[in-house]
Amino acid sequence: MPYTGSCHCGAVTYTVVADAPTQAMSCNCSHCRRKGFLLTFVPADQFTLDSGADQLTDYHFHKHNITHRFCSICGTQSFAEGNSPDGPVRAINLRCVPDVDIDALTINKVDGASF
Repeated sequence: MPYTGSCHCGAVTYTVVADAPTQAMSCNCSHCRRKGFLLTFVPADQFTLDSGADQLTDYHFHKHNITHRFCSICGTQSFAEGNSPDGPVRAINLRCVPDVDIDALTINKVDGASF
């Protein structure tokens, strides 16, 4: 069943055509740690940006492999774009998906600080 997410102000909204995840990744890299992300990754073709393309601003750091997209109005980063060995992916910040029970997720820790 598809799920939806958004930035804080609602200008940026998206739909993911997949079941809501039961697991999330918590990374300790300098970026994820500071923002408190809980992430899941989906193939790009399962992601649709429904609104707010004109409000998105990009941020790149380290190797510039991930395009961190955030709302220029409220500053929320609800998703990012990147590539995996299997093709283009979207990193969904599950803290921006209201229907996901954050407390029920199994959290997988990743040592991104060592990459």
